[in-house]
Amino acid sequence: MDRDYYEVLGVEKNASDSEVKKAYRKQAVKYHPDRNEGSKEAEEKFKDLAEAYSVLSDTKKRQMYDQFGKEGLRGAGFSPGFSSVDDIFSSFGSLFDDLFGFGFGGNRTRSRTGPRRGSDLRYDLEVSFHEAVLGTDRELTLTHPVPCEACQGSGAAPGTSRKTCTRCGGSGQLMQSQGFFTIATTCPLCQGAGQVIENPCTDCQGSGEVSQDRNVSVTIPAGVDDGTRMRLTGEGTAGDRGGPAGDLYVFLHVLPDENFVRDGNDLHTEVVIHFVQAVLGASIEIPLIEGSKIIDVRAGSQPGDLIKLKGEGVPRLRGHGQGNLVVHLKVEIPKKINSEQKDLLRKFADSAKIEVGKKKKSGFFERMKNG
Repeated sequence: MDRDYYEVLGVEKNASDSEVKKAYRKQAVKYHPDRNEGSKEAEEKFKDLAEAYSVLSDTKKRQMYDQFGKEGLRGAGFSPGFSSVDDIFSSFGSLFDDLFGFGFGGNRTRSRTGPRRGSDLRYDLEVSFHEAVLGTDRELTLTHPVPCEACQGSGAAPGTSRKTCTRCGGSGQLMQSQGFFTIATTCPLCQGAGQVIENPCTDCQGSGEVSQDRNVSVTIPAGVDDGTRMRLTGEGTAGDRGGPAGDLYVFLHVLPDENFVRDGNDLHTEVVIHFVQAVLGASIEIPLIEGSKIIDVRAGSQPGDLIKLKGEGVPRLRGHGQGNLVVHLKVEIPKKINSEQKDLLRKFADSAKIEVGKKKKSGFFERMKNG
Protein backbone atom coordinates (compact mmCIF):
# COMPACT_ATOMS: atom_id res chain seq x y z
CA MET A 1 0.00 0.00 0.00
CA ASP A 2 1.46 3.34 -1.10
CA ARG A 3 -1.17 5.66 0.42
CA ASP A 4 -0.53 7.63 3.58
CA TYR A 5 -1.90 5.87 6.68
CA TYR A 6 -3.72 9.00 7.88
CA GLU A 7 -5.33 9.32 4.46
CA VAL A 8 -6.45 5.68 4.55
CA LEU A 9 -8.25 6.16 7.89
CA GLY A 10 -9.45 9.65 6.97
CA VAL A 11 -7.95 11.41 10.00
CA GLU A 12 -5.61 14.36 10.53
CA LYS A 13 -2.00 13.79 11.59
CA ASN A 14 -2.73 15.25 15.02
CA ALA A 15 -5.70 12.92 15.56
CA SER A 16 -6.00 11.49 19.07
CA ASP A 17 -5.91 7.74 19.78
CA SER A 18 -9.68 7.70 20.28
CA GLU A 19 -10.21 9.50 16.95
CA VAL A 20 -8.00 6.97 15.18
CA LYS A 21 -9.91 4.10 16.76
CA LYS A 22 -13.28 5.62 15.92
CA ALA A 23 -12.28 6.20 12.30
CA TYR A 24 -11.00 2.66 11.95
CA ARG A 25 -14.15 1.16 13.44
CA LYS A 26 -16.36 3.10 11.02
CA GLN A 27 -14.34 2.10 7.94
CA ALA A 28 -13.69 -1.51 9.03
CA VAL A 29 -17.39 -2.14 9.59
CA LYS A 30 -18.08 -0.80 6.09
CA TYR A 31 -15.52 -3.04 4.38
CA HIS A 32 -15.71 -6.04 6.72
CA PRO A 33 -15.58 -9.25 4.59
CA ASP A 34 -18.77 -10.56 6.19
CA ARG A 35 -20.63 -7.58 4.72
CA ASN A 36 -18.87 -7.79 1.35
CA GLU A 37 -18.66 -11.49 0.69
CA GLY A 38 -16.76 -12.25 -2.50
CA SER A 39 -15.60 -8.65 -3.05
CA LYS A 40 -11.85 -8.50 -3.66
CA GLU A 41 -11.92 -4.71 -3.62
CA ALA A 42 -13.52 -4.63 -0.15
CA GLU A 43 -11.03 -7.23 1.08
CA GLU A 44 -8.05 -5.13 -0.08
CA LYS A 45 -9.52 -2.00 1.53
CA PHE A 46 -10.08 -3.98 4.74
CA LYS A 47 -6.40 -5.05 4.71
CA ASP A 48 -5.25 -1.47 4.03
CA LEU A 49 -7.32 -0.23 6.97
CA ALA A 50 -5.87 -2.90 9.24
CA GLU A 51 -2.31 -2.02 8.19
CA ALA A 52 -2.89 1.68 8.85
CA TYR A 53 -4.55 1.04 12.21
CA SER A 54 -1.82 -1.39 13.35
CA VAL A 55 0.71 1.45 12.98
CA LEU A 56 -1.26 4.51 14.10
CA SER A 57 -2.71 2.77 17.18
CA ASP A 58 0.80 1.92 18.44
CA THR A 59 2.57 4.95 19.98
CA LYS A 60 6.10 3.79 19.14
CA LYS A 61 5.25 2.78 15.57
CA ARG A 62 3.29 5.98 14.99
CA GLN A 63 6.19 8.19 16.15
CA MET A 64 8.58 6.28 13.91
CA TYR A 65 6.18 6.52 10.94
CA ASP A 66 5.66 10.27 11.46
CA GLN A 67 9.42 10.85 11.47
CA PHE A 68 10.74 8.33 8.94
CA GLY A 69 7.76 6.95 7.01
CA LYS A 70 7.26 3.30 6.06
CA GLU A 71 10.95 2.75 5.31
CA GLY A 72 11.70 3.72 8.88
CA LEU A 73 9.31 1.06 10.16
CA ARG A 74 10.93 -1.59 8.01
CA GLY A 75 14.41 -0.51 9.02
CA ALA A 76 13.50 -0.91 12.71
CA GLY A 77 12.27 -4.47 12.17
CA PHE A 78 8.55 -3.71 11.85
CA SER A 79 6.82 -5.26 8.84
CA PRO A 80 3.55 -3.44 8.13
CA GLY A 81 0.89 -5.18 6.11
CA PHE A 82 -1.13 -8.37 6.17
CA SER A 83 -1.04 -11.16 3.62
CA SER A 84 -4.65 -12.21 4.18
CA VAL A 85 -7.81 -11.39 6.10
CA ASP A 86 -7.22 -14.43 8.31
CA ASP A 87 -3.78 -12.99 9.12
CA ILE A 88 -5.51 -9.81 10.34
CA PHE A 89 -7.84 -11.69 12.68
CA SER A 90 -5.00 -13.88 13.97
CA SER A 91 -2.63 -10.98 14.58
CA PHE A 92 -5.14 -8.66 16.23
CA GLY A 93 -6.48 -11.32 18.58
CA SER A 94 -9.22 -9.81 20.72
CA LEU A 95 -9.06 -6.44 18.95
CA PHE A 96 -12.26 -7.08 17.02
CA ASP A 97 -14.11 -8.05 20.17
CA ASP A 98 -13.16 -4.62 21.52
CA LEU A 99 -14.05 -2.73 18.34
CA PHE A 100 -17.10 -4.55 17.04
CA GLY A 101 -18.53 -6.56 19.87
CA PHE A 102 -18.23 -10.26 20.57
CA GLY A 103 -18.65 -12.60 17.63
CA PHE A 104 -18.33 -10.11 14.77
CA GLY A 105 -15.74 -12.34 13.15
CA GLY A 106 -18.58 -13.66 11.00
CA ASN A 107 -17.60 -16.28 8.45
CA ARG A 108 -14.11 -16.54 9.92
CA THR A 109 -15.53 -17.66 13.26
CA ARG A 110 -17.28 -20.53 11.50
CA SER A 111 -14.17 -21.83 9.75
CA ARG A 112 -12.58 -23.57 12.73
CA THR A 113 -12.30 -26.81 10.76
CA GLY A 114 -10.56 -25.13 7.79
CA PRO A 115 -6.94 -23.99 7.46
CA ARG A 116 -5.67 -22.02 10.43
CA ARG A 117 -2.60 -19.83 10.72
CA GLY A 118 0.09 -21.00 13.11
CA SER A 119 0.89 -19.16 16.31
CA ASP A 120 3.47 -16.40 16.55
CA LEU A 121 6.55 -17.02 18.66
CA ARG A 122 8.60 -14.63 20.80
CA TYR A 123 12.35 -14.95 21.35
CA ASP A 124 14.28 -12.63 23.69
CA LEU A 125 17.87 -12.35 22.45
CA GLU A 126 20.78 -10.77 24.31
CA VAL A 127 23.41 -9.16 22.09
CA SER A 128 26.60 -7.38 23.01
CA PHE A 129 26.98 -3.63 22.59
CA HIS A 130 29.38 -4.18 19.69
CA GLU A 131 27.00 -6.61 17.96
CA ALA A 132 24.18 -4.07 18.16
CA VAL A 133 26.33 -1.28 16.71
CA LEU A 134 28.11 -3.31 14.03
CA GLY A 135 25.45 -5.92 13.21
CA THR A 136 25.88 -9.67 13.30
CA ASP A 137 24.39 -13.03 12.33
CA ARG A 138 23.04 -15.26 15.08
CA GLU A 139 21.72 -18.80 15.15
CA LEU A 140 18.65 -19.29 17.36
CA THR A 141 17.51 -22.63 18.73
CA LEU A 142 13.73 -22.75 19.02
CA THR A 143 11.70 -25.33 20.86
CA HIS A 144 8.18 -25.34 19.53
CA PRO A 145 5.35 -27.74 18.72
CA VAL A 146 5.25 -29.58 15.38
CA PRO A 147 2.67 -32.00 13.98
CA CYS A 148 2.93 -35.44 15.55
CA GLU A 149 4.31 -37.97 13.04
CA ALA A 150 2.50 -40.92 14.63
CA CYS A 151 -0.97 -39.47 14.04
CA GLN A 152 -0.03 -37.01 11.25
CA GLY A 153 -1.21 -34.17 13.46
CA SER A 154 -4.76 -35.46 13.82
CA GLY A 155 -4.47 -36.23 17.53
CA ALA A 156 -6.30 -39.51 16.94
CA ALA A 157 -4.60 -42.87 17.45
CA PRO A 158 -3.19 -44.43 14.24
CA GLY A 159 -5.92 -46.27 12.39
CA THR A 160 -8.63 -44.04 13.83
CA SER A 161 -9.83 -40.54 12.97
CA ARG A 162 -11.55 -37.55 14.45
CA LYS A 163 -15.31 -37.56 14.51
CA THR A 164 -17.56 -34.63 13.63
CA CYS A 165 -18.93 -33.03 16.77
CA THR A 166 -22.61 -33.89 17.15
CA ARG A 167 -23.33 -30.81 19.25
CA CYS A 168 -22.27 -28.11 16.75
CA GLY A 169 -22.33 -30.16 13.56
CA GLY A 170 -18.64 -29.50 12.94
CA SER A 171 -18.76 -25.69 13.01
CA GLY A 172 -17.00 -25.43 16.38
CA GLN A 173 -19.53 -22.85 17.52
CA LEU A 174 -23.10 -22.43 18.55
CA MET A 175 -24.67 -19.43 16.76
CA GLN A 176 -27.40 -17.11 17.96
CA SER A 177 -28.83 -14.24 15.90
CA GLN A 178 -29.54 -10.93 17.58
CA GLY A 179 -30.72 -8.39 15.04
CA PHE A 180 -27.96 -7.50 12.58
CA PHE A 181 -25.22 -9.22 14.61
CA THR A 182 -24.58 -12.91 14.99
CA ILE A 183 -23.42 -13.96 18.46
CA ALA A 184 -21.10 -16.97 18.45
CA THR A 185 -20.16 -19.06 21.48
CA THR A 186 -17.58 -21.83 21.54
CA CYS A 187 -19.04 -25.31 21.47
CA PRO A 188 -18.48 -26.82 24.97
CA LEU A 189 -18.25 -30.38 23.64
CA CYS A 190 -15.44 -30.00 21.08
CA GLN A 191 -13.97 -26.77 22.54
CA GLY A 192 -14.32 -25.07 19.16
CA ALA A 193 -12.46 -27.71 17.12
CA GLY A 194 -15.58 -28.95 15.33
CA GLN A 195 -14.38 -32.51 15.85
CA VAL A 196 -13.86 -34.83 18.79
CA ILE A 197 -11.25 -37.53 19.37
CA GLU A 198 -12.55 -40.81 20.74
CA ASN A 199 -9.14 -42.61 20.78
CA PRO A 200 -6.28 -40.13 21.47
CA CYS A 201 -2.80 -40.75 20.05
CA THR A 202 -0.46 -41.99 22.78
CA ASP A 203 2.58 -40.12 21.38
CA CYS A 204 1.01 -36.67 21.65
CA GLN A 205 -1.84 -37.43 24.11
CA GLY A 206 -4.36 -36.26 21.55
CA SER A 207 -2.91 -32.78 21.04
CA GLY A 208 -1.64 -33.57 17.53
CA GLU A 209 1.68 -31.89 18.38
CA VAL A 210 5.04 -32.79 19.91
CA SER A 211 7.95 -30.53 20.91
CA GLN A 212 10.93 -30.23 18.58
CA ASP A 213 14.08 -28.11 18.37
CA ARG A 214 15.13 -26.32 15.20
CA ASN A 215 17.67 -23.67 14.30
CA VAL A 216 16.79 -20.32 12.75
CA SER A 217 19.36 -17.89 11.36
CA VAL A 218 18.72 -14.20 11.99
CA THR A 219 20.65 -11.24 10.62
CA ILE A 220 20.83 -8.34 13.06
CA PRO A 221 21.40 -5.10 11.11
CA ALA A 222 24.03 -2.61 12.25
CA GLY A 223 22.62 0.15 14.45
CA VAL A 224 19.83 -1.68 16.28
CA ASP A 225 19.06 -0.47 19.79
CA ASP A 226 17.84 -2.04 22.99
CA GLY A 227 14.19 -3.09 22.69
CA THR A 228 14.22 -3.41 18.89
CA ARG A 229 11.70 -5.99 17.64
CA MET A 230 12.48 -8.00 14.54
CA ARG A 231 9.81 -9.98 12.67
CA LEU A 232 10.75 -13.17 10.81
CA THR A 233 7.78 -14.04 8.64
CA GLY A 234 6.79 -17.71 8.58
CA GLU A 235 9.23 -18.76 11.32
CA GLY A 236 6.52 -19.29 13.95
CA THR A 237 4.64 -22.52 14.56
CA ALA A 238 3.26 -24.47 11.63
CA GLY A 239 -0.31 -23.78 10.53
CA ASP A 240 -3.13 -26.22 11.12
CA ARG A 241 -4.83 -28.10 8.29
CA GLY A 242 -2.68 -26.50 5.62
CA GLY A 243 -2.77 -22.97 7.07
CA PRO A 244 0.28 -20.64 6.88
CA ALA A 245 2.94 -20.65 9.59
CA GLY A 246 3.00 -17.91 12.20
CA ASP A 247 5.80 -15.38 12.59
CA LEU A 248 8.77 -15.22 14.92
CA TYR A 249 9.31 -11.97 16.82
CA VAL A 250 12.84 -11.46 18.11
CA PHE A 251 13.18 -8.86 20.88
CA LEU A 252 16.74 -7.55 21.26
CA HIS A 253 18.28 -6.79 24.64
CA VAL A 254 21.59 -4.94 24.29
CA LEU A 255 24.16 -5.47 27.05
CA PRO A 256 26.03 -2.43 28.43
CA ASP A 257 29.66 -1.75 27.45
CA GLU A 258 32.52 -0.71 29.72
CA ASN A 259 33.91 1.87 27.28
CA PHE A 260 30.90 3.35 25.51
CA VAL A 261 27.50 4.82 26.30
CA ARG A 262 24.97 5.27 23.49
CA ASP A 263 22.79 8.34 22.93
CA GLY A 264 20.74 7.85 19.79
CA ASN A 265 23.31 7.39 17.04
CA ASP A 266 26.11 9.02 19.03
CA LEU A 267 28.61 7.21 21.25
CA HIS A 268 30.23 8.69 24.34
CA THR A 269 33.47 7.56 25.95
CA GLU A 270 35.67 8.92 28.75
CA VAL A 271 39.45 9.16 28.32
CA VAL A 272 41.88 9.88 31.17
CA ILE A 273 44.88 12.12 30.41
CA HIS A 274 47.73 13.33 32.63
CA PHE A 275 47.57 16.95 33.77
CA VAL A 276 50.84 17.63 31.92
CA GLN A 277 49.21 16.41 28.70
CA ALA A 278 46.27 18.71 29.38
CA VAL A 279 48.61 21.67 29.89
CA LEU A 280 51.04 21.05 27.04
CA GLY A 281 48.79 19.16 24.61
CA ALA A 282 49.43 15.63 23.38
CA SER A 283 48.57 12.92 20.89
CA ILE A 284 46.69 10.09 22.61
CA GLU A 285 45.15 6.79 21.56
CA ILE A 286 41.42 6.35 22.11
CA PRO A 287 39.19 3.27 21.66
CA LEU A 288 36.74 3.08 18.77
CA ILE A 289 33.87 0.65 18.39
CA GLU A 290 36.28 -1.11 16.02
CA GLY A 291 39.97 -0.73 16.86
CA SER A 292 41.49 2.55 18.05
CA LYS A 293 42.60 5.96 16.76
CA ILE A 294 45.22 8.62 17.55
CA ILE A 295 43.76 12.05 18.26
CA ASP A 296 45.27 15.39 19.30
CA VAL A 297 44.51 16.96 22.66
CA ARG A 298 45.01 20.71 22.44
CA ALA A 299 47.22 22.52 24.96
CA GLY A 300 45.27 23.99 27.83
CA SER A 301 42.52 21.38 27.77
CA GLN A 302 40.27 21.41 30.82
CA PRO A 303 38.56 18.57 32.71
CA GLY A 304 35.25 17.77 31.00
CA ASP A 305 36.27 19.18 27.61
CA LEU A 306 34.72 17.34 24.68
CA ILE A 307 36.31 16.16 21.45
CA LYS A 308 33.82 15.17 18.73
CA LEU A 309 34.83 12.65 16.06
CA LYS A 310 32.34 12.74 13.18
CA GLY A 311 31.20 9.46 11.66
CA GLU A 312 32.65 7.25 14.42
CA GLY A 313 29.30 6.56 16.08
CA VAL A 314 26.40 4.19 15.37
CA PRO A 315 25.24 3.47 11.79
CA ARG A 316 21.83 4.96 11.07
CA LEU A 317 19.17 2.32 10.56
CA ARG A 318 16.89 4.62 8.61
CA GLY A 319 19.37 6.40 6.39
CA HIS A 320 23.01 6.73 5.42
CA GLY A 321 26.07 7.53 7.47
CA GLN A 322 26.82 7.20 11.15
CA GLY A 323 26.55 9.22 14.33
CA ASN A 324 29.51 10.77 16.15
CA LEU A 325 31.88 9.66 18.88
CA VAL A 326 32.13 12.17 21.72
CA VAL A 327 35.30 11.92 23.84
CA HIS A 328 35.03 13.29 27.39
CA LEU A 329 38.41 14.33 28.83
CA LYS A 330 39.17 13.48 32.43
CA VAL A 331 42.37 15.07 33.78
CA GLU A 332 44.36 12.94 36.21
CA ILE A 333 46.44 14.58 38.94
CA PRO A 334 49.09 12.31 40.50
CA LYS A 335 48.82 11.76 44.25
CA LYS A 336 52.59 11.27 44.70
CA ILE A 337 55.64 12.70 42.89
CA ASN A 338 59.38 12.44 43.57
CA SER A 339 61.69 15.24 44.78
CA GLU A 340 62.97 16.07 41.31
CA GLN A 341 59.44 16.52 40.02
CA LYS A 342 58.62 18.69 43.03
CA ASP A 343 61.60 20.96 42.31
CA LEU A 344 60.52 21.36 38.70
CA LEU A 345 56.99 22.24 39.74
CA ARG A 346 58.28 24.77 42.31
CA LYS A 347 60.37 26.43 39.60
CA PHE A 348 57.30 26.56 37.40
CA ALA A 349 55.28 28.06 40.25
CA ASP A 350 57.95 30.70 40.90
CA SER A 351 58.11 31.68 37.23
CA ALA A 352 54.32 31.90 37.07
CA LYS A 353 54.19 33.74 40.44
CA ILE A 354 51.95 31.03 41.89
CA GLU A 355 51.98 30.60 45.66
CA VAL A 356 52.45 26.98 46.67
CA GLY A 357 53.02 25.14 49.92
CA LYS A 358 51.53 25.90 53.32
CA LYS A 359 51.96 29.32 54.91
CA LYS A 360 53.58 29.27 58.35
CA LYS A 361 51.14 30.39 61.02
CA SER A 362 52.56 32.92 63.47
CA GLY A 363 52.04 32.23 67.18
CA PHE A 364 51.15 34.63 69.99
CA PHE A 365 54.75 35.41 71.08
CA GLU A 366 55.85 35.88 67.46
CA ARG A 367 53.14 38.46 66.99
CA MET A 368 54.17 40.24 70.22
CA LYS A 369 57.80 40.37 69.03
CA ASN A 370 56.82 41.86 65.69
CA GLY A 371 54.26 44.11 67.06
